[in-house]
Amino acid sequence: MTYRAVRTLQEADIIAAEDTRQTRKLLSHFEISPGKLLSYHEHNKAASGPELIRFIIEGKNLALVSDAGLPAISDPGSDLVKLALEAGISVIPVPGANAALSALIVSGLPTERFTFLGFLPRDNKDRDKLLSSILDEQGTLLLYESPHRLMKSLEALLEAWGIDMSFWLVS
Repeated sequence: MTYRAVRTLQEADIIAAEDTRQTRKLLSHFEISPGKLLSYHEHNKAASGPELIRFIIEGKNLALVSDAGLPAISDPGSDLVKLALEAGISVIPVPGANAALSALIVSGLPTERFTFLGFLPRDNKDRDKLLSSILDEQGTLLLYESPHRLMKSLEALLEAWGIDMSFWLVS
């Protein structure tokens, strides 16, 4: 956490979080008592997003917290940013940890050109289509994957590209 991120959370009227239980631990660690802590995640974003935008329009300061990494990078925060911009609301990023870029930096792989794909699609057909479309991509490819889907994704990479990708893993 940066000093700027802590200050932003201290000054927020509302904190929207993917998992309020985890965010409470973070806030407690930095002795921050939020005015209002609300849930905002993939399963409630359609209902919660417009409500959060309404709070901002009413003059409240909102901070968005991601479970891990940077909000709006492979998480529902990107949908909230889109809603804010459509409503004419300025979005101010407060940079913090980014797993993909941190892994790239320490990997020893080329950093001059890279493509970030986020999480591979769960659907086999969609995943295979994506993997086929990037077969000739130049540069380093960055992917996110959950631990319980890792082997299935590595098998899909092997099938799509004909090479064993497991030695390229950087955690």
